[in-house]
Amino acid sequence: MDTTVNVHYKLLCLWSCVMPLSSASLCVAQTLTVPPPAYSIAARRSGVPSNVLFAVALQESGMTLRGKRLPWPWTLNLAGNAQYFATHADACRALRAGLMRLPAFRIDVGLTQINLGHQRRFYQDPCEVLSPNKNLTIAATILREQYRVDEDWLMAAGRYHRPAGGRPAARYRRSVARHLNDLALTEGGRP
Repeated sequence: MDTTVNVHYKLLCLWSCVMPLSSASLCVAQTLTVPPPAYSIAARRSGVPSNVLFAVALQESGMTLRGKRLPWPWTLNLAGNAQYFATHADACRALRAGLMRLPAFRIDVGLTQINLGHQRRFYQDPCEVLSPNKNLTIAATILREQYRVDEDWLMAAGRYHRPAGGRPAARYRRSVARHLNDLALTEGGRP
């Protein structure tokens, strides 16, 4: 796909520019120290720790850019094929094309890889889910719902990935725990 061929170059160019507060600068951290403001806002509204929401985003859409692992807002997973796009418009076009050939249950979208089939109640237009603020709000809501089961954020993260639990949820929990540990080490504290 043409939009993904030079995506890493385009992403580096984006990082070199000063981006408006309402765009991707809210969604990606310059360093792995503190979750960016958009994470804190969405997390606070849902009563979720911002570092948990950020760790989930790192797991779901993380990419290495300039030596740092960062979530990327315009990420799609189409039937197991992860794709990173330089712009919202590019990702939206690919998302619409994907929906023409795949069921919504096979498509995950954005920073936190919201599944379009399972989370239909949260959006009207699928491209809305590419909006970082919308995506983070949905993810924080889902994490809060999963937390209510046993009041454990790592268990909630595992169910976020796979509500039925099992080995996939356990692997996911371990990955999120590693991200939380990395965040805690860079902050000098605990998650």
